[in-house]
Amino acid sequence: MAQRLTIQYAKKPCYDIIFSQNFQDLAIELEVFGIGERRICIVTDSTVEKLYAEEILSLIKNKCRKAVLFSFPSGEASKTLDTVQKAYTFLIEEEFDRKDILIALGGGVVGDLTGFTAATYLRGIDFIQIPTTLLAQADSSIGGKTGVDLNGYKNMVGAFYMPKLVYMNVSTLKTLEERQYFSGFAEIMKHGLIRDHVFYVWLIENMYEICDRDPNILEEMVVRSSNIKKMIVEKDPMEKGERALLNFGHTIGHALEKARNFELYHGECVALGCVAAAYISWKHELLTMDEYYEIRDMFVPFNLPISIDHINPEEILRLTKSDKKMEAGKIKFILLKKVGKAVIDTSVTDEDIRNAIQEIYFSDEDMAE
Repeated sequence: MAQRLTIQYAKKPCYDIIFSQNFQDLAIELEVFGIGERRICIVTDSTVEKLYAEEILSLIKNKCRKAVLFSFPSGEASKTLDTVQKAYTFLIEEEFDRKDILIALGGGVVGDLTGFTAATYLRGIDFIQIPTTLLAQADSSIGGKTGVDLNGYKNMVGAFYMPKLVYMNVSTLKTLEERQYFSGFAEIMKHGLIRDHVFYVWLIENMYEICDRDPNILEEMVVRSSNIKKMIVEKDPMEKGERALLNFGHTIGHALEKARNFELYHGECVALGCVAAAYISWKHELLTMDEYYEIRDMFVPFNLPISIDHINPEEILRLTKSDKKMEAGKIKFILLKKVGKAVIDTSVTDEDIRNAIQEIYFSDEDMAE
């Protein structure tokens, strides 16, 4: 039987997250939204379209007024206003109105782009998240953040817009290529580091099952990770305070993504950013040296990087200044007091960031030694 979490804002139910190992209950869940009288557009990318679009269409096409598919080329390069404009045009030509529904079928790019399209088309129509990657299931499908990149800068245009439902089929994680799967795991590890030491230990204890993608372990992992994010976003839906803790590893991580022209996956950059942030936490005497090195080394068994080459540290520092989390010229940097306890810190200096970047930078000189 599918597991369920309910996201509540101001103690009022907002939307459910369904956890399953198949898509069999999807049509039943959608019937709650009266889809018999509504048009549905499945928004996906060229990779996921080949894997799941036909299955989802077959489940809903006889249940709704009309079902259509909008697909765009997979990859971060498509997460732009240009793709959103194409989606608008498609929806207009298919005569979608405010009573209709978009379904985001895919990873984080699909979910973010679909959510932003839904938030802005006709001033807002309903949308549903069906995340198919670990990155999307662990992070981007929960909490209502939507957006697109602008001139290579991550998520600079966006809106907070809540889905009506999030449906997670963990069996889709079996189809991910290895690098993409472990990229998503970085967000799982992040949740343990910032909020739940017991979960962090559980991840390490179940390392082999996670790497082998045991379906029952995957479901428990995603449920527990989602519950951590649920508790945070319910308290702070618009990121006015505590929700910023979810940005642990992201300030330097986003800068690395841009500097390397998105050739590294988001989770790989987040892992590097987490190592850098843990290093600053150590230097600020929040973590011990042993705690820092344990955190750093625990990314390695999950095939995530802890060092990077071919970057300009000064460029990375400069790129952190374009971070969305800047306030009055200062970055709200997320540090760790201990595993499972993150804090917001505005005292991190350029020199702190520079030293942390040097800590993860594997230079030509290092290679020569």
